[in-house]
Amino acid sequence: MERDVKVLSALIRRRYREGASLAVVARELGVSKSTVRRHVPAQERRDAAAAARQRHRNRAGEPYEKALRAQVMRLYGSGMPQQRVAATLGISVEAVVARLEPSQRRSRQEAARLAVEQQGDLLPQQEVVARYVQGATMTELGRLYGVHPTTIRRRLPDDLIRSRGRAPGPRLRSRRVLVGEEVRRRYAAGESAYALAGEFGVSVHTVRVRIPAAEWRGRPAGEASARPPRSVPPRSGGVRMVLALSDEEILARYRAGQSATAIGRAAGVDCRTILRRIPETERRSHLQAQRLNRPAPGVDADTIRALRARGLTWEAIAAEVGLSAKTVRARA
Repeated sequence: MERDVKVLSALIRRRYREGASLAVVARELGVSKSTVRRHVPAQERRDAAAAARQRHRNRAGEPYEKALRAQVMRLYGSGMPQQRVAATLGISVEAVVARLEPSQRRSRQEAARLAVEQQGDLLPQQEVVARYVQGATMTELGRLYGVHPTTIRRRLPDDLIRSRGRAPGPRLRSRRVLVGEEVRRRYAAGESAYALAGEFGVSVHTVRVRIPAAEWRGRPAGEASARPPRSVPPRSGGVRMVLALSDEEILARYRAGQSATAIGRAAGVDCRTILRRIPETERRSHLQAQRLNRPAPGVDADTIRALRARGLTWEAIAAEVGLSAKTVRARA
């Protein structure tokens, strides 16, 4: 095992000195970055980080880098957001931010305000005003042009702003004036109270109060409350379901370690039906059932340490022994 660890350490140091990063070395050798970092001396890691920073400073003086920085500052200074600058130049947003001075970067509030102004400048104001005069609401116009209703509100003259409420327009349904004589006459001619209520736009009760009780064809008032209560047939509580397994066999299987779900699957019923056949004193708790149904593999600490000495990561050891990485660390 010592020879394997020494070989792994030599490979890690050789690849790191060749210029590969910690992540690349870990990926090539199938170990974690922390393992690579542990086998590389701290001074070498500090020297490599300093060399990377120096290469970044030297690159800033190259003609390509100067031209790219100038383009980023020009586009960003014109009001373009960082995401659009990155998409225009084909670089990442982080690269755009790195090429801007801290004093040049806009705050979130300023960026949001500038975005709203740019969206508002693209709106066809005359068309927005015309649609609003024709009856469209600010919410509908905002949804149509992809802006907030407040942005629509700023583009409308104050003398055209309507009060909050329904937009003016023709009513979809005109209601007639309810005349008692006409209601009584048409009801006596054979029309129903529901048809009259729908035509006049009122409730059936409103039609009912305008018809004399002697002419009303429905149930007299108060009859519904005087009706006797419905008789409920008695429930047969003494009948039990006949199962394919007897109560004694169910209890024996449960005591032997089978779960209620497994017994119910064998009997063709739900697990709650099985639990009702088991006494309260015999039922297992949730923790007991979890330990019984999912027993942990018998892996000792020596086995885990041996796998760890071979260079395997905690995740690889957990996948091999069938445990979680947290359990593997705890048992080691």
